[in-house]
Amino acid sequence: MSGAKRSILLAGATGLVGRELLRGLLADDSVARVTVLGRRAPAEAHPKLQFKAVDFGAVPKLAAVDECYIALGTTIKVAGSQQAFRAVDHDAVVNVAKAAKAAGARRLGVVSAMGASTKSTVFYSRVKGDMEEALAGMGFETLVIARPSMLAGNREALGQPVRPGEGLALKVSNKLGWLIPRNYRSISVTSVANALLRGVSSSKGRRVMLSGELQEY
Repeated sequence: MSGAKRSILLAGATGLVGRELLRGLLADDSVARVTVLGRRAPAEAHPKLQFKAVDFGAVPKLAAVDECYIALGTTIKVAGSQQAFRAVDHDAVVNVAKAAKAAGARRLGVVSAMGASTKSTVFYSRVKGDMEEALAGMGFETLVIARPSMLAGNREALGQPVRPGEGLALKVSNKLGWLIPRNYRSISVTSVANALLRGVSSSKGRRVMLSGELQEY
């Protein structure tokens, strides 16, 4: 990808994966600008970084961008209800993607989850599947979907609610990782971010990267 430098849109930059995506983008010499959407600004300060406060329920018209990364997500427990969870993990993601497409983005990378399926009997997984299908119908030249397993990262340090399931999965992976299929081992947030950044820059069409593949980055 030579020539003009890229302009990037990023939503979810204060989360575990989003923070790593932001670091990677700011360090990339081919990136001219990173516009971060959110309710609060990231802690980083950088000449390339621009912050735009938004309500994800109604994302405004945006300046022109080349590609977009979305790392938004919560849990039903934190959100408080299934409806509130869907508003973040489906509606907010779709709203950002629509705004990015309208701003000229041709490539999109998104963080989903293992098990995502429109036919899942698990509400969480079904919402993720619905989100993926909505994005697939938007006509991006490149759509890369990362489906990580349990994330290994310090949410508490970011001021986020701790997810007990992730901590437990990490302990099990550390002791019995060789017994666990690659797709279901805990995965570092750096691996997820690196895989998504490389996948978006090198792929065409729709590409789903399962957790086992993400482990390789």
